[in-house]
Amino acid sequence: MTLKVQVRKQRGDFLLDADFQAPTPGVVALFGRSGSGKSTLVNLIAGLDRPDAGAIRLDDEILYDAARGIDIPAERRRIGYVFQDARLFPHLSVASNLDYGAHRTRAERLITREAVCDLLALGPLLKRRVHGLSGGERQRLAVGRALLSQPRLLLLDEPLASLDAARREEVLPYLEVLRDQLSIPMVYVSHDFDEVWRLATHLVLIENGRTVAQGSVADMSLHPGLRAIVGPEALGAIVEGEVLGCDESGLMRLKVGRSELKIEPVAGAEKMLRVQLLARDIIIATQEPAHLSVRNALKGSVANIAADDESSDLIGIDIGGATIVSRITRAATRELALKPGMPVWALVKSVSLRRQARAHA
Repeated sequence: MTLKVQVRKQRGDFLLDADFQAPTPGVVALFGRSGSGKSTLVNLIAGLDRPDAGAIRLDDEILYDAARGIDIPAERRRIGYVFQDARLFPHLSVASNLDYGAHRTRAERLITREAVCDLLALGPLLKRRVHGLSGGERQRLAVGRALLSQPRLLLLDEPLASLDAARREEVLPYLEVLRDQLSIPMVYVSHDFDEVWRLATHLVLIENGRTVAQGSVADMSLHPGLRAIVGPEALGAIVEGEVLGCDESGLMRLKVGRSELKIEPVAGAEKMLRVQLLARDIIIATQEPAHLSVRNALKGSVANIAADDESSDLIGIDIGGATIVSRITRAATRELALKPGMPVWALVKSVSLRRQARAHA
């Protein structure tokens, strides 16, 4: 089951030339700088705009094929769309906005209003008018309305971009629930990597209208193309691990590869968690450390060494089934005599682990 997109669209001096294939269900994140062509691409998928050439296929159905003259109208594609500005009916109640989504389709009712209200905590809001909702509540309502159109694909174009940090943190857990509990494929557009690494199961990098790389979030977290977009300070390996419980001090134990991480407890954690280990926060030791306050010493071996900038190297470390990365000075690389295959220990404080989120299981 896949979403296959291979399209070209010329708009003035800008050329979108996108080509990617992603497994479904899951969350496909289109990530890149503002103006890279992400919104244009989702409009082509939705059928709101027409490619100049190429094809779009969702599972076994062709939505668009220029060569074969196939162009399924937007209203027949069964695609839900959540915009940045929600686009709700301000004169209607929350319940009426939801009902509008349900009345737009003749498809089989696989998702009920009760289920949507439960997933998105909309029940207490049903009688309220849109103008009385917070930004986060509006976006939850927009998602709920799109779900009630019974989509086989859900497009979310910068749905949190207009919200402040507090409201984004309010909405993100609901999107994680949708990812983990529904089998509806989602395409998520963002230029905020915090959102992407929390939600995505497949990542497509877009730069200047072109898809420069794609793959799993774990693999793409180490891709040079990502560093070029997020900058060196946000670079780090994204890993998923199994929750093993808590130790005697109350820290949560997380199995990653053959190693074990200890992190601050995460509310609602079940079987799996996703964490990001920033390259700037990882120290390398060539001997087993002892008598240190650092709670995490991950045994592994040097997987690769790559130049980062004029004075720094990126050291890939295989910790047994997962690879993390450390940024150290080039002088340190020489002094430690690091080379591929060499045993090392990666030291990381539990407090330097970036925000955790439930992983797709």
